[in-house]
Amino acid sequence: MGLFDELVSGALKGVIGQGGQSLLPGLLSQLLANTNLGSIGGLLQQLQQGGLGDQVSSWLGSGANHAISPDQLRSALGSEQLQQMAQASGLPLDKLLAMLAQQLPQTVDHLSPNGTLQEPDASDDSDSGSSSGGSLADQAGLGDVGR
Repeated sequence: MGLFDELVSGALKGVIGQGGQSLLPGLLSQLLANTNLGSIGGLLQQLQQGGLGDQVSSWLGSGANHAISPDQLRSALGSEQLQQMAQASGLPLDKLLAMLAQQLPQTVDHLSPNGTLQEPDASDDSDSGSSSGGSLADQAGLGDVGR
């Protein structure tokens, strides 16, 4: 399983690194649409309620983005939300948390150029590159890895 995890993580980092900053909001929106959070706004609201309001405010504001750790995400989101996200993404929970901790601050910052969140449409083909559904791993082109 270690090799598969590394391939998924590497591919997602590759997508993010290759102009993927524009793809990540769409993928994140699709992921969250399959959870009780529903959207990036729902995720941010849950993080604020979970005690991470300072971090969220920094991402929405014009100053430096405060970092967030996987443990902070785990604590703020709770196990039910995290299990939904892991299942929807097709990624192991620890990998998902690490990816979110690394990418969420700049993604939210990118989606809030004027301090207000401008969410992508989860069904918008131009943001995600695909509306075929499936797991995040499938959408990243990893559906056949290991088969």
